[in-house]
Amino acid sequence: MLVSPKTPGNMGAAARAMLNMGAGDLRLVAPRGDHLDSGALAMAVHAEGVLRGAKLYGTLEQALADRDLSIGTTARHRADLADPQHPASLRPLVRAAHAPALVFGPEESGLSNEDLELCQASVRVPTSEYASLNLAQAVLLVCYEFLQGQEIREEPAERRAASRSEMDGMYAHLKDTMLITGYTDEVRSVHTLRLWRAWMDRASMNTAETRLFRGLLRQVRWKITEARKVAGLPPLPPAQLREELDDEDREG
Repeated sequence: MLVSPKTPGNMGAAARAMLNMGAGDLRLVAPRGDHLDSGALAMAVHAEGVLRGAKLYGTLEQALADRDLSIGTTARHRADLADPQHPASLRPLVRAAHAPALVFGPEESGLSNEDLELCQASVRVPTSEYASLNLAQAVLLVCYEFLQGQEIREEPAERRAASRSEMDGMYAHLKDTMLITGYTDEVRSVHTLRLWRAWMDRASMNTAETRLFRGLLRQVRWKITEARKVAGLPPLPPAQLREELDDEDREG
């Protein structure tokens, strides 16, 4: 998926690169140009179908909601985030995923720290000291590394990693628990949650495991609520969790 791509020609060239490597699910997040512009279609050549079938999203979070693994691309090291890895190190992880996503940033700046936080890992294309690939080149190389020669197999549903929306719902729940227990405060929670996300993303949790963990978090809130009643303290503020994720989790 391409985050905030600017030039229609780059979108067309990226679609062509994808088709060459056997990829066809193009997702555009807040594009700044028309992906069906004549320049885009000209650069796509025989990949016009990939362009016309592209899905548009307002945010990266929405685009990743049904993915169970997301790999962001970056050429830089970022504070508080895990270092980007060589493609070979991530290849087994991508091949084991049921619905992976490869995420590319804007042409002039690449992915932001906030974008990379939504990815379980990041990859850096090995280059010389001069690292300046255009968007289509990056798409071609990363798709080649992860898609060519990939064995196609169905993983049992119970072994598939949780979707991004399930993981994000769990992290929102974890943040709520951190705040009500005094583990951290609102200001420091951004940094603290980044560290927890990096650790828990590496675990490749499945749906049942996220529900198990959220069950523990619910029990923590219930215990604190009961203790405050006994002590005559005011009730806790409502948990700031997304309603749809809460609904999914009520089975846990």
